[in-house]
Formats: sequence, structure tokens, C-alpha cells
Amino acid sequence: MAYIKTENLSFQYPGRKVLNFPKLQISQNESWLLSGNSGSGKTTLLHLIAGILMPANGTLTIANTVINTLKPKELDKFRAQHIGLIFQKDHFIDALSMHKNLLYFAELSGKKADQDFMNKLLSDLGIDHLSHKKPATLSSGELQRFSIARAMINKPGIILADEPTSNLDDENCKRFTDLIIGICNNYEITLVVATHDARLKKEFENTIQLN
Repeated sequence: MAYIKTENLSFQYPGRKVLNFPKLQISQNESWLLSGNSGSGKTTLLHLIAGILMPANGTLTIANTVINTLKPKELDKFRAQHIGLIFQKDHFIDALSMHKNLLYFAELSGKKADQDFMNKLLSDLGIDHLSHKKPATLSSGELQRFSIARAMINKPGIILADEPTSNLDDENCKRFTDLIIGICNNYEITLVVATHDARLKKEFENTIQLN
């Protein structure tokens, strides 16, 4: 049974052409690459799956819930419980340590952070020794690892990543990709990465190409 499923999904920005998306059936614990040129709609599709945007037509089902029929508060709660997001740019609070940043983001969902889970996650990511540091003192690669931790802090079923490697050199790109695929497999999380970064194509068995 598909964990993420779409049917006849489309979206239109004001004054622009309608974006029609292919049918998707993504199973739990699979890793998918969503690729395409600028303007092809890959970020839009990622935002539709996240519930940040609502489709003009069609249905989007996640974990047996048709999310585009949910009311705004229901959708916010569903997103907090089921979906972790990794953005192109890091969004951390500069005045807080990374540990306090993670606690803050965990509490935004209305749940108390699971400290044991967080400690294990940071250890698995190889950044437990950096949790007392503030964002400005960390490298881009270290911040990327904390971005994964933040996305996973509430134990989601899905992680959605938008252009996560665009600012990384080849070595760090490879390291990040291996890490996020591996840790999503270990924690049985479905991963969808949207990118125009051609370096990632050989790293994913499942690819959605938008034109």
C-alpha cells in the first residue's frame, strides 16, 4: 500500500500556466528523487505533499489521510506529526545553541521532545559533540546534519528536502546524500528530495522527472 499517493494533482500560480503532476505511489521507507529544470514544478510538488500549498485539482493521500480535505488546524497538526522538512537554507535561531534549537522546533508541534531519541539521533548523525554550539560557529556540512536532526525530531514518517545540496561541494554533497538516505532507511522514513542537482541522480533508485 502506498504511503504517499496522488491522483490527478494540479496547481496554478496566479497568471501562470497550470502545473499537472504525474501520478505518484510511494511506499513507506522508500527514497525518491524529484528532479527537473527550474519552473518544472518540483518545489511546488514538494510543497503540495507537505501541505504548504493546496492543489487546484486532484487528491493527495498520506498515511491513508486525504490531506487536501483537512481544515487548516488539522493540516498543521498532521504535518507536525507526519512530515519533516529540510530547506535549501538553514533556518536556525542564532541566539540559541543547537540543542535548544532542536528543543524549540520539537515543541512547536505541541509535543515534548523525546530527549533519549534526540541524543541517539545526534549520535547517529555524528554531531552529538556539537549540540552546545551556536549556528554561526558550525560549518555548512555540520548545519546540514542538524537540519536532518530537526526534520526528524518529531519522528515523522516522511522527510521532504528541497535543494539540500545546492550549496555543497562534491565531497560534502556525496557525504550528505549517503547520510540522509542511510539514516532514513535506519529509521524507516520515506524520503523525497527535490533538486536540479544532477550529482544526485546516481544516488537514488527511484526518480520522478518533471518537464
